[in-house]
Amino acid sequence: MYKENAPFRYDFVGSFLRPACLKKARGDYTTGNITIDDLTRIENEEVEQLIRKQKAAGYHVITDGEFRRSYWHLDFMWGFQGIEQIELDHGYFFHGEETTHGSIAITSTISGENHPFVEHFKFVKQFEDKNTVARQTIPAPAQLYAELFREKNGQNTRRYYPDDEKLICDIAAAYRTVIGELYKAGCRNIQFDDCTWGMFCDKKYWETRQNAAVGLTETAEKFLYLNNLALEGRPDDLVVTTHICRGNYHSTWASSGGYEPIAEILFGQENVDAFYLEFDDERSGGFEPLRFVPNDKKVVLGLLTSKSPVLESEEAVIARIHEAARFVQMDNLCLSPQCGFASCEIGNKLTEDEQWNKLALVKQIAEKVW
Repeated sequence: MYKENAPFRYDFVGSFLRPACLKKARGDYTTGNITIDDLTRIENEEVEQLIRKQKAAGYHVITDGEFRRSYWHLDFMWGFQGIEQIELDHGYFFHGEETTHGSIAITSTISGENHPFVEHFKFVKQFEDKNTVARQTIPAPAQLYAELFREKNGQNTRRYYPDDEKLICDIAAAYRTVIGELYKAGCRNIQFDDCTWGMFCDKKYWETRQNAAVGLTETAEKFLYLNNLALEGRPDDLVVTTHICRGNYHSTWASSGGYEPIAEILFGQENVDAFYLEFDDERSGGFEPLRFVPNDKKVVLGLLTSKSPVLESEEAVIARIHEAARFVQMDNLCLSPQCGFASCEIGNKLTEDEQWNKLALVKQIAEKVW
């Protein structure tokens, strides 16, 4: 394991474009043309090849690229006891595009034992070396809570959990179980991916989703409480970071707006070690909300976009890093793309070569700045 831990001066969020052979294998498994053993073998081969590429690119973090998932979040949620996979009659509505229709439903008490992602992590862990740290990305606890109340899902959720505090405590306990098992498997870097804060930033999106039923501050404080509760008792040498997203599906987005509405609550009070933040276009607003980031926490500036193959101007990115340093000291800043390259299987609209060109530029700029 590398002597340092995340975040790194040049970093990435987690997901990578799925190779065509992997997409085909997952489709063949769904239609019954290959067995689960066949699929696992192909997944293992492609994950191993991805890790070799991550190392060759000079990065200090390795991941499985989320190659075993359909979605960045739902597959993890389906791994909990008491939660099942369902299909809705529509997906999430992004800017100009609708996603596939997956979701979740409670079937019994939620718990976290025997989560399949622990075995997924163990596979990645074996490739860790003196220059790399194996990272596990998972959706934030608040993201699970939000999905349980997505449109009509809440009706089923309340049948099993009429007491909201009991639901929150069970979700947090389930996460603590998974985190504990990941730690025992050697994991020292967990990343919470979280779109809930992104929707808080967008007044129109928030009001449409909530139908004006609950106030933003009340819900934000609940989500903060849940995320922090899930992290209670974590080991001192386990680095937990969070990535805040406004949606990333087939190069489209779901919400828009700067961090100001949630900056004091999120940056000032969430018990994570670093924030991976979108700043790749005007939808993310300015850097002023970073004034609420404590001096002992780091910020990974997502200044390059994973949604487009166009390479950013090195000079423009460097100028924006120095602008952000007005609010967070330079030594506490890092650089990455704003999100992963394939938050869902479909992936963003660029090629694998263009994906690696983006990461090469991130590294090139970071080495020049720091």
